[in-house]
Amino acid sequence: MLKVSRRTFLKIAAATGAGASVLGKNILFQSADPVLAASTSPEVVKYSHCVQCNHTPFCGMKLIFKDDKLYRIEKRSDYNNNLICAKGVAAIQELYDPERLLYPMKRTNPKGEPGQWERISWDEALTTIADKLNGIKEKHGAEKVAFITGDPKEPRSALMRLAYTFGSPNFGTESSTCFLALDLSNKLTFGKNHFMTGPCGPGGNPVPGKTKVAIFWGTNPAWSAPFSVAGLRNAKEKGDCKYIVVDPRVTPTVHTFADVHLQIRPGTDGALALCFAKALIENDAYDKEFVEKWTHGFEEYAEYCKQFTVEKVAEICDVPAERIQEACDILVKQGSPIVCKTAAAWPHHVNGVNSHRAMWLLMPLTGSLDVPGGLKVPDEPMDFDMWNGSPGFSRARDLLPKLDDKRVDRKYVPIWADMEDYYAGQGNLQLNFLPEYVRDGEIKACVALGVNAMMWPQTQEYQKAFQDMEFAVSADFYIRPQTHDYVDMILPAAMSFERACPVARFGRKLFLREPVVEPAGEARPDYRICCDIGTALGFGDEFWGGGEKSEENCLIETLKTSGCGVTLEDLRAASPEGVVIPLKGEPQDKKYETGGLRYDGKPGFETPTGKMEFTSEVLRKYGFDPLPIYKEPTQGPVSSPEVAKDFPLILNSGSRVPMYTHSKQRHTPWLRDLMPEPICRLSPKAARERGIETGDEVELSTQFGAIRAKAEVTNIVRDDCIDMFHGWEQANVNLVHARDFDPISGFPSYKEGLCQVKKV
Repeated sequence: MLKVSRRTFLKIAAATGAGASVLGKNILFQSADPVLAASTSPEVVKYSHCVQCNHTPFCGMKLIFKDDKLYRIEKRSDYNNNLICAKGVAAIQELYDPERLLYPMKRTNPKGEPGQWERISWDEALTTIADKLNGIKEKHGAEKVAFITGDPKEPRSALMRLAYTFGSPNFGTESSTCFLALDLSNKLTFGKNHFMTGPCGPGGNPVPGKTKVAIFWGTNPAWSAPFSVAGLRNAKEKGDCKYIVVDPRVTPTVHTFADVHLQIRPGTDGALALCFAKALIENDAYDKEFVEKWTHGFEEYAEYCKQFTVEKVAEICDVPAERIQEACDILVKQGSPIVCKTAAAWPHHVNGVNSHRAMWLLMPLTGSLDVPGGLKVPDEPMDFDMWNGSPGFSRARDLLPKLDDKRVDRKYVPIWADMEDYYAGQGNLQLNFLPEYVRDGEIKACVALGVNAMMWPQTQEYQKAFQDMEFAVSADFYIRPQTHDYVDMILPAAMSFERACPVARFGRKLFLREPVVEPAGEARPDYRICCDIGTALGFGDEFWGGGEKSEENCLIETLKTSGCGVTLEDLRAASPEGVVIPLKGEPQDKKYETGGLRYDGKPGFETPTGKMEFTSEVLRKYGFDPLPIYKEPTQGPVSSPEVAKDFPLILNSGSRVPMYTHSKQRHTPWLRDLMPEPICRLSPKAARERGIETGDEVELSTQFGAIRAKAEVTNIVRDDCIDMFHGWEQANVNLVHARDFDPISGFPSYKEGLCQVKKV
């Protein structure tokens, strides 16, 4: 029986890159609690899945209990994802963390000061919330209340239901600084429908024997998605696929997969993508039949691409021309289908949406859309939303369109607002303008689940926005001063092993996850919190009266409205195994030919032209250039040479590390010991020029301020860049980022900017 001390955990995590489990062994780690270890009580087995890496992997867990306490985690056999990494293992420590928030708390001193809190009952908390929100609704209108989620992503459908039932369209998520710019790029290309946005958002995976070229563009799955690496490696070893990796860093993904690595200057991706397109078009290596029949604007696009020669793009991207030519030759000679595997944070530039469109267009250009080995669209997509709720449950279809004219983001990012797909159950307020909404009196209160003010650039502006609201309530696992010093009330949220909802979904297979332990203290699951607040607001029928059955009632409604034909009883009867939803017909390729990509069932795409658009008519309608134009980063060595004299390094922030997901898990001792302090990475050359060595304390400064971190000298980064991780309370890199936003998406520019690093 393997017992793991802190030292052993660190050794094993280091040996496996901190992102992988002990491969080949089922038993991973168990609690170091000596009382549990000595107990002779029988072991009890329960099943769940991990949510430490956000919402999607659902890595399976076999949980061993002693004396009603989680004792050991093992890999779950016969489950789609069962690679348990260090983060999953450390969930034991998080569950029993003595620093957890366990009771509702109300503020006893002014907002903006270090929080002083008084424990209150749930009854008092719910009564206060209802009085405040209903008062604002009666005086100013329901739309003056915002409903916001961060992490975890699970409660999004429930909070949507709460917002729209209350009468506010102003529901927003942290995805307005993360994933949804990529999603918008997709909609502008393929159309506004959930057949193409959710399933195809992060790009496809190469298929052995089918995919000819795989471009890993700005993504490092070796760290950010370790559960996928075995499959990716299998595709490389068993096929004749060539791999092009585009990344300013030299990551483990580069070492593992790259036939060609293009270490470009951050923010120049769009120029490189247009160069690839030029090579494909000029060498007749594109799918003429698809382009002629199913696309719009090709001639204008092809003409624009001509200027992006290898030589010009080599200068723009600061990559040797021969290396770019090598990548172009691979694309031309290997043929199609191709896939582009990207990352959620890829379009975090002021020109991010257009840069991502330029990359995205390579797949339809080569006829790689909805074919084996290319970017496949699921057959007969089930009516779940992106977070495994359903549009019927969230009431996005029946209520949200009636509230649409009260969205507060329309005057800032009208394209973002208009491209929301209400049929798919997506209603996402662009939260990056929250300071302006509050300043102008458009938002006066909010309900926030798992929200972290540090996710925004110039964080202090958003903290002030929460402070200036008439009322703000937040639910969380911990009291977090960076956010909660600016709110009126905090509610204790249940952790993953303490809650249910929603199901885990792998393609057409559904798994039920129910609580395996009782919530600690008076913590409540997010779904119940939403139902309890909804009931307190006067919507008892819509929220089944709240209470202990909330999660069960929500899950019943979700399954019923999803049309999947499976009930909660079916899932419970099959548990721990899942339930497969069979296809009604045969699998199909090229569903654009048969009406599978349009809501009306007609052939084509859900775009203004009914075709896949090289030139976006939505962009043209709003006065933007319809082409995927390339623009230099607003703040960079080319566009801002005067700034670069004092701040010569490119600020590239927000990359993932194996032991943390964004700002999560830094409360967990096992994981914190793997990276105990904020790290700023810079190259050996940049370090020598500044007299810096690994471990030195350094100051990272921009025009907007300065933070301190520990230096790590590494060949991972370019000589003209730094790589700074986000999420550190004591070194919040977003404090030194500009509030520069992509005018199409409203996304911040976390992958550009200029900075300086000096030894303290």
